[in-house]
Amino acid sequence: MEMIFEALRQMATLEVVVVMLLASAYGLTMGAIPGLTASMAVALVIPIAFFMDPIPALAGVMTLSAMAIFAGDLPAALLRIPGTPASAAYVDDAYLMVRKGQGGLALGLCVICSAIGGVVGALVLMGASPSIARFALQFSSYEKFWLACLGLTAAIAVSSGKWYKGGISLMLGLAVAQVGLDPVSGQARLTFGNGDLIGGLAFVPVLIGMFAMPEVLRYALARREMQPPPIQAIGNVLAGVGATLRRLKGDLVQGSVVGVVIGVIPGAGADIAAYISYAISKRFSKVGAKFGTGVPDGLVSATTSNNSAVGGALIPATVFGIPGDSLTAIIIGVFFLKGLNPGPTVFIENAVLINTVFISFLIANILMVPMGLLAISVFQRVIRVPRYMLMPSVLAFCILGAFAVENTQFAVMTMLLLGIVAFIMEKYGYPLAPAILGLVLGPMLEETFLNSLIRARGDLTAFVQRPISLTLALMTLVICLTPLVLYLWRKATAARVQAT
Repeated sequence: MEMIFEALRQMATLEVVVVMLLASAYGLTMGAIPGLTASMAVALVIPIAFFMDPIPALAGVMTLSAMAIFAGDLPAALLRIPGTPASAAYVDDAYLMVRKGQGGLALGLCVICSAIGGVVGALVLMGASPSIARFALQFSSYEKFWLACLGLTAAIAVSSGKWYKGGISLMLGLAVAQVGLDPVSGQARLTFGNGDLIGGLAFVPVLIGMFAMPEVLRYALARREMQPPPIQAIGNVLAGVGATLRRLKGDLVQGSVVGVVIGVIPGAGADIAAYISYAISKRFSKVGAKFGTGVPDGLVSATTSNNSAVGGALIPATVFGIPGDSLTAIIIGVFFLKGLNPGPTVFIENAVLINTVFISFLIANILMVPMGLLAISVFQRVIRVPRYMLMPSVLAFCILGAFAVENTQFAVMTMLLLGIVAFIMEKYGYPLAPAILGLVLGPMLEETFLNSLIRARGDLTAFVQRPISLTLALMTLVICLTPLVLYLWRKATAARVQAT
C-alpha cells in the first residue's frame, strides 16, 4: 500500500496530467480511424516516449492504449467499420441501433461498458496479478487448441438465419486464414505463386473490406428512390443506459469475467473474449434470436469483455514478460525502454513504476467516460453529412486504412476484393461474423493443433489427458451437441403430443 501512495504522489504533477490528457485525445483519434489500431498508436509514440521521464511516459502509454480500444466502437456504430477487430463481434447490433434511432443508447452503452470493463480489468490487475498469471501459465498448446475450438462454437451463436450458411461462412474464414506459410513447416500454400500472399492476407484490410465495402456498394447500386433513409440524430447519449445496465447486469458481470480470464491467456486477446462473451449472452438471453438485428442486449457483455481483456492481458505481461496480444507485446517494449523489466521480482525491484502502470490504467478507464462522451459529440457529426458525400469519404478512409497497415497496393486490392465477396454473401443471406471469427481463430487453431500433435508424437489422447484441456474439450462438446439434443427432444415431444 505504501508503494501505491508513493506512485500516486509522483503521478500528481502537471506534467503527468497533461500527458494523460494528450494521450487520451491521441488514442481516441487513432482508434476511431479504421485501420489505425491501438497497437499502431502505441508503436508510433515510442520515439516520443524515449525522451520522456519514466512515470509520464508509462502513464501516457497506458492511457492511450485504453482509449484506442474503446474508440474502435465509434466507427463501428456510426459507419459499420470496426475500428478494432474485437468491435466486429457486435458491429451489427451497434450500427443497426444507430439506424433505428437508438444511436444515443448504443454509444452510451459502448462508453459506459468499456469503462466498467476496463476498471474491472485494472482492479484485477492490481489485486490478483501473480495468482492469475500462474494459472495462465498452465495453458499449454493443448489448452489453447481447445480454447480455439470453444471460440469457434461461438459461430453457432453469432450466426443469424440458417445454420448451414453460418457454417459455410466460417469455413470461408478458416480457408482465408490458411493463405501464407505453414506455421510449422514453413511451406507456402494457397499463394498460387504470388509473392504478396506469402505473408498471408492482412487482417485489418480484410476486416475493413468485409464490413465497410458492402455498405458503400449497397448505396452505389441502389436506385435513388430505394436509398436508405438518413440516420437520425444521436440524442442524449446517457438516456436509458442506467435502466439497460440494471436489466443486463448479469451480462455485465459475465463480460468482465470472461474478458479477464481470456485476456490472461497468451495469444488469446480481446478479439476472442468479445466473441465468446457475445456467444454466451446470445445463448442465455431471452431475446437471443434478435441478436445481430440491433438490440442493446448484443452490446453489453461483448463491449465489457473487449476492454476487461486488456487488463487481463497486462497480467502475464507485467508478472512474466509474456505478451497476451500484439498490443501488450509493444507495451512490454516500452516497459524495457523505461527501465521497467517485467518479471516475478518486478514488485520488489520496481514497485513504484509498476504501480504507476496499474494506477494510470485505472485512471485512464475512469477518464474514458468524460473523454469518450466528448469524442462521441465530435464524431457523431459524421452522420449529419449527406450520404452522397459520406460514402465516398468512407471509401477513401477504407483505402487509407488498408494501405496504412501494409504500405502496399496489394492490401488495398485485398480490401476491395473481400468487400465484393462480403457484399455477395450478405445479398444471399450468409452472415459475415462467422467468417471473421474463422479469420481470428484459424491461425491459433492450426498452430496449436500441429504443435500439440508433434509434442504427443501423433497420440490424439494427449489432447484430453490434462485436467484443464479435458474441461475445455467437454465444454466444447456440450455446446456443439446441445442444439442437436434440443432439436431431437422437441421432435420427440411433438411426436408424443400428436400420438395423444
